[in-house]
Amino acid sequence: MNTSRKGFRHLFGVILSLLLFFTFSATPALAATSQIIYQGSTSNKVVALTFDDGSDGYYIQSILNTLSANNVKATFFLTGHGAENHPQAIKNIVAAGHDIGNHSYNHPYFTAISTTEMTNQLNLTETIITNLTGKSTKPFFRAPYGSYNSTVLQTVGNAGYTYTFQWTIDTLDWTGNSATDIYNRVINNVVPGAIVLMHAGYGANGTTTALPNMIDQLRAMGYSFVTLSQLMNTTSTPGTGSGTNYTVQAGDTLYAIALRYGVTVQAIVNANGITNANLIRVGQVLTIPGTDTPTTPTTPTTPTTGTSYTVKAGDTLYAIALRYGVTVQAIVTANGIANANLIRVGQVLTIPGTSTPTTPTTPTTPTTGTTYTVKAGDTLYAIALRYGVTVQAIVTANNIANANLISIGQVLTIPGTGTPTTPTTPTTGTSYTVKAGDTLYAIALRYGVTITQLVNANGITNPNLIRVGQVLIIP
Repeated sequence: MNTSRKGFRHLFGVILSLLLFFTFSATPALAATSQIIYQGSTSNKVVALTFDDGSDGYYIQSILNTLSANNVKATFFLTGHGAENHPQAIKNIVAAGHDIGNHSYNHPYFTAISTTEMTNQLNLTETIITNLTGKSTKPFFRAPYGSYNSTVLQTVGNAGYTYTFQWTIDTLDWTGNSATDIYNRVINNVVPGAIVLMHAGYGANGTTTALPNMIDQLRAMGYSFVTLSQLMNTTSTPGTGSGTNYTVQAGDTLYAIALRYGVTVQAIVNANGITNANLIRVGQVLTIPGTDTPTTPTTPTTPTTGTSYTVKAGDTLYAIALRYGVTVQAIVTANGIANANLIRVGQVLTIPGTSTPTTPTTPTTPTTGTTYTVKAGDTLYAIALRYGVTVQAIVTANNIANANLISIGQVLTIPGTGTPTTPTTPTTGTSYTVKAGDTLYAIALRYGVTITQLVNANGITNPNLIRVGQVLIIP
């Protein structure tokens, strides 16, 4: 009896051991979350040119010719569907010695699909590119539309993509803006370690013209060109003094970081070669000069005269000025503010010429066109689409210095139109009705056709202007 029990226990132990072995062997270890990168961590004057490819690859060869003529190496983010459509162009990219990364198979929003679909998108593209060129897209990924969250980063990391690249400078070339605008966006905003976003598709018709002059001017400014592989191996070299590094978190401002470390905003600006103190990005690594540990922030001074207002989270000078019926300039002058874009929570402002809040003033209506009040989530591109005008037309009509910076409540003049335009309906062919957020690029990817085919089939004069409700023929 004892022998039987011992035998049973032994057998049970063996079975349990085998079960545990296979259970844990079958459970894959999770890889580290993919690291989001907006800018290289360096004070060296280097810049990384990056190009996103889509379904048509219209300008790939022209871009390659320019890069080759100027002895510049860049990084291309490739889609699997694009590689199937123009395999030779993809081979040419790799043959020329450029870096490549994964940009999904057919450019969906990764934040809107399942983890299984994300993995399939990545693996399919990796297989297509590797079979075509012999080179892997790992470990570099760029999310379609730059759309990511923690789930995306974990899934991408699990798939072997260590780095997810955003950008320091968006040229907005996909909007069809001019070569001059593309050039100015780069030259006016370049900083050491900058990652420049451009596109190789049909819509980016200004990029090939801007690129040669951009390269020449960047070199004249002392910059050299690196691939993302080279950029990630670049170490930080603070320009002056000793210090430490700080990685920018969501909600950070230079002012708050400077307070935390007991230094001035200008000191951080100088140490990092920052051209615009209002533009820092999550994930950006800053050199904090002359200190190793955070210090206790200083207390803001309170104005000694006039009605006062304490700045709250989300406030802007524009909103405060509207509330009290004064101008932004009046508040700036009354408080000795050097930069109207830099106010801080808890700061006490003098509100000149009034003792109580008033009803915000009504913006004047221009004599031509109509006005539109910016709402949460709006972009100039979406507003331009709605009214059937170009982004540049709105920028010019409103003297906007930066097309990426519009504020909720801002009143825009919409030139040359009184109401949103009514879309025309094609009369033949399989059709698709444009929805909010659609682009010709996304529609072309969805149906496996090129942007050029959609343009020709629908008589579209500007591929960047399609409207919600517009019915397109899918050839």
